[in-house]
Amino acid sequence: MNGSVTTAQRGGQKKSAPGRTERAARAKRRLTSPWASAIAITIGLLWSVPTFGLLVTSFRGSTKDISSTGWWEAFKFSNWDDFSLEHYQTVLSGAGTSNLADYFINSVVMTLPAVIIPIFLALLAAYAFAWIPFRGSNILFVGIFALQVVPIQVAMVPLLTQYVKLGLNASFWVLWLSHAMFGLPLAIFLLHNFMKDIPRSLVEAARVDGAGHVTIFFRVILPLMVPAIASFGIFQFLWVWNDLLVALAFGGNTPDLAPITARLSDMAGSLGNRWHLLSAGAFVSMIVPVAVFLGLQRYFVRGLLAGSVKG
Repeated sequence: MNGSVTTAQRGGQKKSAPGRTERAARAKRRLTSPWASAIAITIGLLWSVPTFGLLVTSFRGSTKDISSTGWWEAFKFSNWDDFSLEHYQTVLSGAGTSNLADYFINSVVMTLPAVIIPIFLALLAAYAFAWIPFRGSNILFVGIFALQVVPIQVAMVPLLTQYVKLGLNASFWVLWLSHAMFGLPLAIFLLHNFMKDIPRSLVEAARVDGAGHVTIFFRVILPLMVPAIASFGIFQFLWVWNDLLVALAFGGNTPDLAPITARLSDMAGSLGNRWHLLSAGAFVSMIVPVAVFLGLQRYFVRGLLAGSVKG
């Protein structure tokens, strides 16, 4: 009797597997239907309209027309002469008080180390949690994951106090270390989840061949981590590049340390008389983040969803 029950259960399991496969196939067909594609394209176009309007406005030379007519009015045949690069020249050349070139360089210098440092540290920590068993690893991992819910504002005053004591205030080191600390919990979580999905047979085969942890990390694990590294790199790059709070709190908004976002916040002038330059300045600041996202987008979804689905 027990044998018959076991056989029936196995038969039921075999029948349930095709059922799950069919449901997954139907769900995939619904998501890939022409209607779903049309809706996605429509949402994308509606989302892009304001950005396109801002781009058109940045090339309009007459401030009077900008303030009195909509951006779509610029495409009338009688208004083609209104387009010019005057605003971009003013923003980049330093005319007046709106030079963005130096602040653009500050953002690059601030962002690149602030992305590389947490990735390097998180890779080492993720490898330890995934492949080196030690006592209390699960509790420590949960504690690191829980740090993501700690608001940045709570840590600012203690960090700034320590920076002053160590003599690191008013330097790029402060910004690099702060952004690295704030990004480490998410980096360790994402990279650990991706690393756990790597087949254990690869690591065991490397150990049989006599490879140690250093060789396994650089020769086996690291080449497979490119999607996850790119995924977190996009997150961290966009966060640091668009940051204003941390830069103002730790950098002091000095010209030598202020990022491009600080210049944009002051570009309109104290009386708002240079508001027409904001559209051009916004697109100058968007060039690098858009290029980074488009260059790494093929890795984005794969790295972001790593470890979220098992089986």
